[in-house]
Amino acid sequence: MTRLWWIPVSLVLAWFVYTLTPFWMLYDLARAVQARDVGYVERHVNFRTLRQSMIRQVSAAAAQPRGEASAEVPLSSDKQRLIEAAAALAEPLTESLVTAQSVIDLLDDGIPQSLDLGPLGGDGAWSKAEHASSAAGLKIETIFRLVPYYFASDMRGFRALVIAVPPEAPRAQRFRLRLRLRGWSWRLVEIELPSELRNRIASKVARARNRPDQDAAPASSP
Repeated sequence: MTRLWWIPVSLVLAWFVYTLTPFWMLYDLARAVQARDVGYVERHVNFRTLRQSMIRQVSAAAAQPRGEASAEVPLSSDKQRLIEAAAALAEPLTESLVTAQSVIDLLDDGIPQSLDLGPLGGDGAWSKAEHASSAAGLKIETIFRLVPYYFASDMRGFRALVIAVPPEAPRAQRFRLRLRLRGWSWRLVEIELPSELRNRIASKVARARNRPDQDAAPASSP
């Protein structure tokens, strides 16, 4: 009986080795982003799930009144309809965001250039501090660089892992990547956007929502 100690030790070791497997995919994904390898991204990203996640995030932010980004309130029927309307407008916008090339752009420096959210500097544009924090993106130059990513990760059962990117950034400025095991390989299924980026995209959705109303409004009498 005393020799059976190796069974729990082996199980713990096997579990530890298993938790390392998604980080090989993360390392390869980071290299593909830097090399702008569209083929690798297309094979290792679930675009349908990723697109649904983006629509949900942006529509919720677009329907949230300004200044209440962190408010937790019950959804009324009017609020639900507002979210549904925002989702309808967010869908075509996120179509341009969720492509292999745009995923590479987003993970490379944290800025979705294809959405034209505004230049650096100026009122309502990207601040230098925001750009400096996001510019790190998903950059893993060496295997040892995976260590902080490992400690900034959260295993969700046997088949899902959430990783904060970049791990050293303040929580409000991090992306959160969700990887899921499918078959024998890990795939990227969700990118949780930082609140600032969600709000910027939501502002663009809100402007698109208001524009038809403005066009339909009758001209004022002289």
